[in-house]
Parts: sequence; C-alpha cells; structure tokens
Amino acid sequence: MLPYEALEARARELLPQAVFDYYAGGSGEESTLADNSAAWARLRLRPRVLRDVSSVDTSLELLGATLSSPVLVAPTAFHSLAHPEAEFATARGTRDAGSLLVLSSRSSRRLELVAASAGPWWFQVYVFRDRGLTRSLVQRAASAGARALVLTADTPYVGHKRRNRGDSALPLPDEDFLANLEGLTHRSLAEQAPDVTFDDISRLREDSGLPVLVKGVLRGDDARECLRHGAAGLIVSNHGGRQLDGAVATADALPEVVEAAEGRVPVLVDGGVRSGRDVLRALALGARAVLVGRPVLWGLATGGADGVRQVLDSLREDTAHALALAGVTEASSVGPDLLAPTRPS
Repeated sequence: MLPYEALEARARELLPQAVFDYYAGGSGEESTLADNSAAWARLRLRPRVLRDVSSVDTSLELLGATLSSPVLVAPTAFHSLAHPEAEFATARGTRDAGSLLVLSSRSSRRLELVAASAGPWWFQVYVFRDRGLTRSLVQRAASAGARALVLTADTPYVGHKRRNRGDSALPLPDEDFLANLEGLTHRSLAEQAPDVTFDDISRLREDSGLPVLVKGVLRGDDARECLRHGAAGLIVSNHGGRQLDGAVATADALPEVVEAAEGRVPVLVDGGVRSGRDVLRALALGARAVLVGRPVLWGLATGGADGVRQVLDSLREDTAHALALAGVTEASSVGPDLLAPTRPS
C-alpha cells in the first residue's frame, strides 16, 4: 500500500472533486477531523526490550468472529461513487483480508447482494423517522446473515460540512441512494429520527434478534446508560469529524469509555487511525479493535477490491511490525504499560 498521504492524493486525482470532498470533508471548521489524527500522535509509547518477537499474532476473536487483525472496516456511505463495483468490491476485499465489514444502511447496493460477497459482517443502522422502515431493514439484515447491528447514535441531524456541495453535486442516482430503503420513492423520505433514545437499543435487539453495538459514544455516563439498555459493545466515534465540530478526539475519549465499560463488553474506536502505531496505541488505551473508513475508500477508489485488501493487509502488517518493536507478541495482550504518562500541559 502507498503511504496514507500518497494513497489519499492518488484517490483525489481519480475522483470527481465533489466526491472526494464528500468523503474527505468534516463538519464546521474541521477541527475535530484534524484532531483525530493528531491525538493518536500525541501518545508516546514505552516499548519493551529483550523479548522474543520472532512470531507475532495479530488475530482477534470478536463477537464470535475470528479475524486476522484488530482492524475492521467502518461503515461509510455510497461506495458506487468511488468504484463501479461499489460495496461488492469492498466486501470482497475485506473478506480476502480476513477482516470484518460494517455495512452502511446508506450502501449504494442492496444489502442482501453485498452479503453474498462478504465474510463476517455487521449492519450499521440509523433509526429513521419511519420506525417501520427501520424494523424492516434490520430484519432483512438479520435474514441476510449480519452478525450484529451497529446503531449510529450521533446523527439526530446531519452535521453541516465545510466542503458540502449538496446531494445534487454528487453523481449518485436515486436507485443507489435508496438501494436499501424499500418502498421509498424520494430521498427526502429517508430522514433520520431526531427523537432516537437509549430505548432504541433494546428495540433494535428485539426486532432483529442480533446483538447491538452503539457507535458515537464519547462519554462514560452515556456508555453506562448504553450498557444498562442492553448494548453488546461500544464504539468510540465522533463520526470521523463529520458531526459536531469541536467534539473531543476519539483517542482522548477512549479511556473514559473503557473505564465505564468495566470489561463487560468490547470497546472499539475509530477516527484518524492511519498506521500500526495508531492501532497499538488504541489497544494500549483499552480498545479491542479499531475501525477505518477513509483509508478503505481511498483503496477502493484506486484499486477496487484489491485496493481494499491491500489497505487492510498493509495495516495488519504494520500492526505486527509495531507490536514487535514494542516487544509484544500478541495483539490481545497489549496493556496500558506501553503508553508513557501524559505530560502536564
């Protein structure tokens, strides 16, 4: 894989400007977008020495799935904008890398068809104003083989994007926009519910029969409330800097959420993860795994399914390298001792 900056630059060359901006942009002044990556870099590592690291194991067991590494594919929308094979290519590339795909409700291909190309996968869900539409969608995902639902909890309304050019600027036909939304005839009908609450966690679990992880958690009190309502996992996320600008970076929010979870459920994290060192830092802070979004989109745009696989393989190899240099032989055994104490500001 090209270095992340080179991969992003190559994707910029290939994609229409409006599409690149849609994927790459953040909300507001993009301060949270920038801080996500910077926050990982602020964490200093304390490597161990004189350990036998001739063999390093990056594998992960997560909610019944055996994965090649603690790097998963985050839900992102409308992959047909990046490549003609759309989510089909993303699913194949993720499967071939031994990873897990979190498929977006806003995928541009029907979930049942994507599932046929996928390895283990979870389904990301928004709660729509039409609760019946949500119920139908999660039941279809369960029937198609999804192993869990991921409730995106931080989007009662869509954040205002600094680079927003509006849906009309995106070369996305209605059939792609509405691929998963049976019975809807216009984009305006696919509105997310602003009245979503913690009660929707248990409702989704009852409607689907699947475990429900909650994505968008940045606070310990919210984490505890999610668990009280039956969440099977927590994903520390600020939506890639695309919702409330000025929100805390995920690396900074992760320790509080891990502490609140008390080991009862897996805690995952996304936002600004670009290297094996970042993965190592996330594991040391208590995450079970990380999710990556934009790197996968750039891989898809530049190489289709092979590009996605190369991104994930490269991150797995870089994680193994970082583990070895830190004196650790198993990703599952990373602990907080690998992080240097935070310097006083």
